[in-house]
Amino acid sequence: MISPTLFFSSIDGPAQIFLCVILAAAAWIDLDRQKIPNVLTYPTMVVGIGYHWAMYGLEGLSFSLLGLATGFGVLVLFYFMGGMGAGDVKLMAAVGAFLGAKGVFISFIFTALYGGVYSLLLILMYRQIFRGFFTDLYNTLLAFLLIKRYQPIRVVEHENKPRLCYGMAIALGTFTYVGMVMSGYEF
Repeated sequence: MISPTLFFSSIDGPAQIFLCVILAAAAWIDLDRQKIPNVLTYPTMVVGIGYHWAMYGLEGLSFSLLGLATGFGVLVLFYFMGGMGAGDVKLMAAVGAFLGAKGVFISFIFTALYGGVYSLLLILMYRQIFRGFFTDLYNTLLAFLLIKRYQPIRVVEHENKPRLCYGMAIALGTFTYVGMVMSGYEF
């Protein structure tokens, strides 16, 4: 059983710094290469689990593993739907290994907000590429509701098609959560 003090506590200074450095690196690499490498995500998971296990024993281990599973769980459906890459899912799982289930879930909420703003900015910046997409989406949904038959939207590939680098949103969402906790805000 995870003690309430461990469940509601935050990670200490060195662990926060480590996590923030990793997230900054992941965001930078994602923006540069559109990929978050496994060499960054898997060791971060191991360090998060090891840190909590060393500091809090079996309670810390279960805290970290539950956070890892929650971080994985909040994004894996979006991965299967094609909305993001596996590196994004693994990065959120690594965040969960440090922050626990509650912390990674709150970070995910902030991440989703940043991701939504980021998506809107991309749509506004590349509106010529997205022209007609929302009309097609509306027509597809309307056809599905009226005739109960799904007809997929035609896909038009653009060479300059923007990619949503969700590592940036994950980093900003986690920075927001960690910053608020550090400043004394209680969730």
